[in-house]
Amino acid sequence: MAATRPALRFPVTIFLSAFLLFQIQPMMARYILPWFGGGPAVWTTCLLFFQALLLAGYVYAHWLGSRPSARLQAWLHLGLLGASLAFLPIRPNALWKPAASADPSGRILLLLAVTIGAPYFLLSATAPLLQRWLTVSEPGKQPWRLYALSNFGSFVALLSYPFAVEPFLRLNMQVWTWSALYVAFAILCGWTAWRFWSTATVAPASHEDEADPARPTIVHVLLWLGLAACGSTLLVATTNQISQEIAVNPFLWVAPLALYLLTFVLTFESDRFYRPVMMAVAAGIAAPIGCVVPSLSGALSLRWQLILYLTAMLVACLLCHGELARSRPSARYLTTFYVAVAAGGALGGGFVALIAPRVFTEFLEYPIGLAAACLLGFAGWLRGGALALWTRGNLAVRVPLMALLFGGLTAIVAAATSGNQPSVASARNFYGILRVLQGNDGNGAFLELRHGRTRHGSQYLDALKRDWPTTYYGPHSGVGMSLNAMDQRHRRVAIVGLGAGTLAAWGRSGDTFRFYEINPDVDAIAHQWFTFLRDSRARTEIVLGDARVSLERELAQGNSADFDLIAVDAFTSDAIPFHLLTAECADLYRKRLAPGGLLLLHISNRILNLEPVARGLAEHLGWTETLFVSGDDRTTGESGSVWALLTHGTEFVKGSGMPSVTAPATRRAPILWTDDFVSLWHVLNF
Repeated sequence: MAATRPALRFPVTIFLSAFLLFQIQPMMARYILPWFGGGPAVWTTCLLFFQALLLAGYVYAHWLGSRPSARLQAWLHLGLLGASLAFLPIRPNALWKPAASADPSGRILLLLAVTIGAPYFLLSATAPLLQRWLTVSEPGKQPWRLYALSNFGSFVALLSYPFAVEPFLRLNMQVWTWSALYVAFAILCGWTAWRFWSTATVAPASHEDEADPARPTIVHVLLWLGLAACGSTLLVATTNQISQEIAVNPFLWVAPLALYLLTFVLTFESDRFYRPVMMAVAAGIAAPIGCVVPSLSGALSLRWQLILYLTAMLVACLLCHGELARSRPSARYLTTFYVAVAAGGALGGGFVALIAPRVFTEFLEYPIGLAAACLLGFAGWLRGGALALWTRGNLAVRVPLMALLFGGLTAIVAAATSGNQPSVASARNFYGILRVLQGNDGNGAFLELRHGRTRHGSQYLDALKRDWPTTYYGPHSGVGMSLNAMDQRHRRVAIVGLGAGTLAAWGRSGDTFRFYEINPDVDAIAHQWFTFLRDSRARTEIVLGDARVSLERELAQGNSADFDLIAVDAFTSDAIPFHLLTAECADLYRKRLAPGGLLLLHISNRILNLEPVARGLAEHLGWTETLFVSGDDRTTGESGSVWALLTHGTEFVKGSGMPSVTAPATRRAPILWTDDFVSLWHVLNF
C-alpha cells in the first residue's frame, strides 16, 4: 500500500487540473458574453483562446520535460505556479468592454490573456508534464490512461457547470470558488514537483523506455495534426450551428464540448471502445445526414436538431480520435504527440473562428469538417494496408472504405452547393451571415433581409407600397399598434436592433428614431438596399455597438428619461442575446424611459417561450405586461409575431383600445433572468 501511495498524487493532480481547466471555459465566456453582443462568435473566439493556450501549455511541458535536470524542472514549475497566484481572483475588468462595433476578436483574446492567461497556461501543461514525470519516476508505466483520466476530469467539469454550478452559484461566487480551488491545485502540483525533484536524481532520459526506439516521421506528425484539427473544426462548427439557431448559453456550449472530450476518454482509455469498421460505416452515414440538417431545420424540432447535430459530431470525432489513438507513439514521444494534437486543435479552432468568417459567405466549415473526418479516416485505413485487402475483394475492408468515401464526397458536394439560393447581396462577419433576397407575393416584388433562417425585415419595390411597415412591424403587430396609439408629438423612440430599418416607416414629422445595432454590415445593408431610413419622416439615428453598452454609456453621460418608447428586437436568427432580457438591463431601460414610457419586447421564437421572462421583468419593475399576438396577413405583408408590452399601469392599453391577449391560466410561472443567472431549461419548447 505504501508503494502505491506516491503515485496517487499524479492522477489526483491531473484530474483536478483538467476539472479546473474546463470549468473556467464556460464560466469566463459567460462572464464576458454580454460585453460583446451575446453572439455565438464570442464563444467561438473564447474556444480559440483556450485551444491556443492549451497548445502553449503542451509546448512548455514538452520543453520542460526534456530538460536534463529534474531540479531545474521542479523549481521552474514551482516558480511559475507561485507567480500565477497573482492573477487571482480571475475576474475580468469592465474596462475591456468595447467602445465600437468593430470585430472584437482581438479584444476578447487580449482580455482572456490578461485575466486568466497564467493559470490557464499552467493548468494546460499539467497533464502532459506530469505524465512525463511519471514515466521518469516509475519507468515502465504507461501514461495513456492518465490522458483518458484528464479528459474525464474535463468531461465532469463541463457537465457539472450547467447543472450543478450555474443554477446555484452567482458569477461572483463562481469566480471565488474557482480561485480557491486553483490555490489547492497549485499546492498539490507544487508538492508533486517537489517530490519529483527529490526522487528523480538523474537525468530523465536515462529512465526512458529503450525497447521502442521508433521515432515519429513527418507523415505521422501531419496525420496527428490533421486528425486533431478535423475534430476541433467539427467541435467549433457544430457549436456555431447550434448557438446560431437556438441561443448563446453555456447549456448549449457544453453539450458539443463534453461529447468531444468523451471521444478522447473512450478512445484513449482502452482499445475496446473504438471499433474501426463500425465507426467507418457510421461516419459514412452520419456525415450526409449532418449536412442535410441545416436545410431541414425549419421542419425539425429542437430535440431532433440537437440529436442529429450532436450525433454527427460524436461519430466523426470518434473516428478522428480513434485513429489518433491507433497511431500514438511510444511513451518516449508522448509530449511530441500531445503538442501535435494541441497544435491541430488550435488550427481547427483558428480556421473556424478567424479564417472562415473572412473567406466564406456560408457556414462551409461544418460540411468541410465532416468531409475531412471521413477522408482522413479513409487515409488512416490506407496507412494500415487496407488497399491491398480491398483489391482481394475483402468485404470487411471494402464496406467501411466505401462508406468513408461516400460520406466524404457527399459532404464535399454539400459544401460546394451550400447557399445556392440566389441572393441580391450577402455578407459574413463576426456576427454571422446576412443575405438580401428578392421575392414576390400578391402585393408585388420585394427585398428581404435574412439572418440565418429568420427574416429581419422586407420592403416592397413598388413606390406606392415602399413605405409599408411589413413583417413583424405591421399595423397589427404589438409595436405597430403601440406606435400608432401614441398621440404625443415629437416622440423619441429607441429601437434595439436595426434589421432593414422597417420601424422607421412609423416615424412622424418631429419624431426621433434611434436605432442601436451591433453589426456594421446590417447598417450598410439597411442603407444600401432598403429605403426605410431615408424615406422616414422622422429623424433617424444609428448608434453602432452593443445596445446595452451604448445605453449605459449614454446614461453615464447624463442621458436619462429621454425615450418615450424602447423596442427590443435584437434577436439573431432564433438565437437571443439574453443580456438584453435580464433584471439589470430592465432597470437600465426604466432609467432611459420617460414617465409613462413604453417597453416593448419582441419575443417571437420557434424554440424558446420567452413570455415568462417578459412577465418576470414586468414583476421586477412593478409594471404590467400585456401580450400582443398577431398572425400572417398577406394583404399588408405582415408576418406573425408576439410582442410583450411592459407599462407602468394599464392606462395606455385601456385608453388605446388595442386588442391584447390574455394568457391562459396554465401558463408558466414568471422567470427572472439576471446577469448572474440565465436558465434555458424552463423556456425550451421541446
